[in-house]
Amino acid sequence: MSNAAYVPPKVWKNDAESGGQFSKINRPVAGPTHEKVLPVGKHALQLYSLATPNGVKVTIMLEELLALGKTDAEYDAWLIRIGEGDQFSSGFVDINPNSKIPALLDRSVEPPVRVFESGSILLYLAEKFGALLPTDAAGRTETLNWLFWQMGAAPYLGGGFGHFYVYAPEKIEYAINRFTMEAKRQLDVLDRRLAESPYLGGKDYSIADIAVWSWYGQLVRGTVYNSAEFLDAESYTHIQRWAETIANRPAVVRGLRVNRTWGDEDKQVPERHSAADIR
Repeated sequence: MSNAAYVPPKVWKNDAESGGQFSKINRPVAGPTHEKVLPVGKHALQLYSLATPNGVKVTIMLEELLALGKTDAEYDAWLIRIGEGDQFSSGFVDINPNSKIPALLDRSVEPPVRVFESGSILLYLAEKFGALLPTDAAGRTETLNWLFWQMGAAPYLGGGFGHFYVYAPEKIEYAINRFTMEAKRQLDVLDRRLAESPYLGGKDYSIADIAVWSWYGQLVRGTVYNSAEFLDAESYTHIQRWAETIANRPAVVRGLRVNRTWGDEDKQVPERHSAADIR
């Protein structure tokens, strides 16, 4: 273990950078750092995002809606480079005061509706277009159970396990052990649910699967944190079945490419303004 002699001060002050990959953009206050108007395209739905696990939830959702024939779900997807601090522009903060991607502006109504937090965006779009959310009380509730489970659980996976396993400037045994245990507990929760149901909300694919797959499905497939072997991901057989089924959906394949700026060049679509951009 490290930092064994560290004693927290009585009052914390931001006297030095915390180190690590994101130290340049971490700060203890909110609000914009610079003035910049966000671009606006021709479609009613304007998405400002990056292809992180939270970001791809929304691009997958929009591509699924288009695949269902919901033509009004056409959208412009603008790239927000979080490593460069784009999320702290005045325009972005106007849509999401929390300065986190993704953020959506629906200009089909007047005044336009801002939607932030990925789970809120999924729910908003499901209700707006009447898709990927059961209408019966029991099915809707079970789907929302898992949607909100993901929103509450993922910070332990991303900010906890992922941060200390991948991004922290030093490997801290206690932190890695603590959050690995929690990540595996969460995987066990999912595996048990998927042993009894093809999808999280029940027999049908829904916004719950989109939200959870974007983190945990990618995790077990080795495309998030490169930690599948470390977590013994192959042992979660029901998650593996579910994850592969969803990964093979054409809309998921398309959605993963939008706002992506790394990896294979043929899988990168930094900005998307029409279906032709993904072909």
